[in-house]
Order: sequence, then structure tokens, then C-alpha cells
Amino acid sequence: MDTTQSPDHTDTTFVEVVDAVVTVLGIEERRDSLTTSTGLLGGIPELDSLSLVELVVVLEERFGIAIDDSEFTGEVFDTLGTLAAFVTGKQQLVA
Repeated sequence: MDTTQSPDHTDTTFVEVVDAVVTVLGIEERRDSLTTSTGLLGGIPELDSLSLVELVVVLEERFGIAIDDSEFTGEVFDTLGTLAAFVTGKQQLVA
């Protein structure tokens, strides 16, 4: 799946992914500083293995998608932009 597309800050999926990330990680005070290029794995200290699993569950529920264990890759979780693009791609498969 192509995760190289970078969503726009006004993209609804991107906004909802950011919402999920800040809610799961409890970083609401940093919401305004998060961009498509914000690093996830290694970029946000609060994102550890347990919170990653929790984030995936929230994304699956919020977007009506299923994320397979094999899709837990550094490429998908590189930045907020790559994660939002991945979610968009998964939504298109479901639609």
C-alpha cells in the first residue's frame, strides 16, 4: 500500500488521526504543534509499544478499518502524515 502521499492539514482524516493520537497519548497541549511531518516512533516519547497498540485499536474503531499485525511497520508509523495516508488507503479498501 502506498503511504507516501502526504495529507493536507485540513484533510479530515489527518485531523481525526491527530485527534486520536493526542487523546491516546494525553498530549492535547501539543496538538497545535503537530504537523504531517511530526515523527511518531521515536519522535513522540509518549508513543511506546503499549500506547501504539491502544492507538491502533482507536483508529480501527474510529475509521471502521482493520490493521493487520504485519502492517505495524516503521514506514506506516514514521510520521503523522504517513499514518494518515495509510488510514486513508485502508478506508478506500473498505468503501
